[in-house]
Amino acid sequence: MDLVTVISMNASYGLAVAIFLGAALAKMYSRAQNRSLPPALPLGKISDWYYRKLDLLVVGIIVGFYYLMVLTNAMLAHKMKDYVVSGWDLVFNIGIQFFFAGLVIAVLASRIHPVTWLGLKWRQWPWVALIAPVTVLTMWACFAGLYAMGYEGLMKNLGVEIVQDSVDLLQTTEDTSVLILMSITAVIVAPLCEEVVFRGYIYPTLKKFNGIWIAALVSALIFSAAHGSLAALLPLFIFGVVLVFLYERTGSIWAPIGAHFLFNAATVTVQLLTRFGYIPEQTLQ
Repeated sequence: MDLVTVISMNASYGLAVAIFLGAALAKMYSRAQNRSLPPALPLGKISDWYYRKLDLLVVGIIVGFYYLMVLTNAMLAHKMKDYVVSGWDLVFNIGIQFFFAGLVIAVLASRIHPVTWLGLKWRQWPWVALIAPVTVLTMWACFAGLYAMGYEGLMKNLGVEIVQDSVDLLQTTEDTSVLILMSITAVIVAPLCEEVVFRGYIYPTLKKFNGIWIAALVSALIFSAAHGSLAALLPLFIFGVVLVFLYERTGSIWAPIGAHFLFNAATVTVQLLTRFGYIPEQTLQ
């Protein structure tokens, strides 16, 4: 059992729940004390009027699934260290991601058209060609800053595996089908499905009941913890907050999808170029 990872993942999900519930109680108390005041105007471009209390249950189901999956993987990590991932494992993973994306679309379809909900008619969509690379370069600069401050060294001292499972798979698998499916999952499936679920649904649901700032922090924390990597927890949390910012700033899911796509595509490209000898492995260390 990877005890450090298990404890950290439990703490991450527990912190997310505690922040949300604490803020919700504080908001309820504040409203009770100021009943004569008009409700505050919503911030940002993402509407939340069509979200209901039922959506909190759906969010709980999704978060609960990711929590159990991450916890199970962490607890079985030692026993499954020699397990060889197959193409069917990745097909199952792809199916799960599309299932949850389809679930949240189905939940909201009767209330609002998906095109309106996700801002798919965003007229300034060509800006994604600038937003995505700027976001990726900003994240790389942020990661370089974390490295300079000793973040990677801290993880190593804690005995944490630095390389994510997905990256390790790209580097080591001898199965061509696995390599192709892993690349497709990272570059296409994850940006589409994760953005619809985390930014398109979980974030505005939390925003409905706790406001923009708490929702941004909690959804980003859940997003990072769902990847099951302690070493990547802080970097992905920062990335999750940035993706929320892009969604709120543009009002369209195309912006975070574009940034997420390019970020993952750049990562996959670098790993494949390194794997096949086009980039010296030492440059990534």
